[in-house]
Amino acid sequence: MVDWKRNLWILVVSQFLVISAMTMIIPFLPMYLQSLGVNNPETLSIWAGVIFGANFLTAFLFSPFWGRMGDKYGRKMMVLRSGFGMALIISLTAFAIGPISLLLLRLLNGVVSGFIPASIGLVSTNTPKERVGYALGLLQSGSVSGAICGPLIGGVLAQNYGYSMVFIITGICIFIATLVVFFFVKEKFTPVKVKEKTSTLGDFKTITAKRPVLSLYVVIFLIQFAVMGVNPLLSLFVEELTSPATVAFYAGVAISVMGFANMLTSPILGKLSDKKGAQHVLTYSMIGVAVFSIPQAFVTDIWQLIILRFLIGLCLGGLLPAVNTLIRMHAPSGMESRTYGFSNSAMYLGTMIGPLLGGLVVASVGVRGLFFVCALVLFINVVLVKMKVLPTANKVFKEEKVRQKNKKVVTQ
Repeated sequence: MVDWKRNLWILVVSQFLVISAMTMIIPFLPMYLQSLGVNNPETLSIWAGVIFGANFLTAFLFSPFWGRMGDKYGRKMMVLRSGFGMALIISLTAFAIGPISLLLLRLLNGVVSGFIPASIGLVSTNTPKERVGYALGLLQSGSVSGAICGPLIGGVLAQNYGYSMVFIITGICIFIATLVVFFFVKEKFTPVKVKEKTSTLGDFKTITAKRPVLSLYVVIFLIQFAVMGVNPLLSLFVEELTSPATVAFYAGVAISVMGFANMLTSPILGKLSDKKGAQHVLTYSMIGVAVFSIPQAFVTDIWQLIILRFLIGLCLGGLLPAVNTLIRMHAPSGMESRTYGFSNSAMYLGTMIGPLLGGLVVASVGVRGLFFVCALVLFINVVLVKMKVLPTANKVFKEEKVRQKNKKVVTQ
């Protein structure tokens, strides 16, 4: 098996293990806080929200720094740095003595996190350009399947072995996944010599000076903003459609079917990106998510909602892989990891702000109104892609196809 294919399959499995491990802790985080002495319902909800978001806050702040280190020392080194660091910190979380220590550990985990972004950078830079879309689509399938299985596994483990043990098992899983990468992933990396030191702001200006990178950052922020604005609040809507005894079950089903559909279509739409252009897959996938979001506001039965969430999941499989493919296409040479570092910050920012503003929308116009708002955001995003991304991306895509054709002629 050629290096890039071996790397891809190893990282798909490793990402499945890491995401499964990371999402094991999500379902019982409030209960773990209760075991640490936080029993007041109002205080508990505040602590749970703060501790959940803390990881994304520090990840948002440090992602550009780790991107720079990736360009300097290699993307594999960043995968290993993140994997071993998270394995240690999450294991230590089992020994938290109160909400403050848990918060500090979550903040620290965000500082060292980046296994998934570094894996994306490694795959995108070590895969032939004509196969990047397929590779990133398959990589996302590994992440999404892990996100589906993780909460289920975490719930079973917490019930049988206790909350603290889940953190230790999570750390072990991440450690094993990182060891596999250490021994079996081979990276072709040649550091680019930089004549003068640059700042993070200087890197950002250099990267975004190349069109349409800045627009792609806005696109990825709005995607996460729209998607994450709905997901955490979906259980509130499920309450309107079913009985209190079955809310948890159907909320889980509504989220899981979307992830399952996402997993199915990511590799398929990735291949289509390589053939027709990631910019077109991104555009039509985003239109699909927006269109299927609107009917959710009118559903009267839980199964109508579940079917629509499945259809949205089918379209979601073409969003982030397509954006990451376009970022790879337009990243300045030698600054690929830094380019991904800033895009990851945009993604984390959308993940943080989406649920916050989504809650404010629900408080103002209700859960059904939230679907209209998210659809509107996605339609605005489509206009942004058509105006700022498509012209340059179409040109670069055609040039790349000509280059590949000429390369085949020379080889023959």
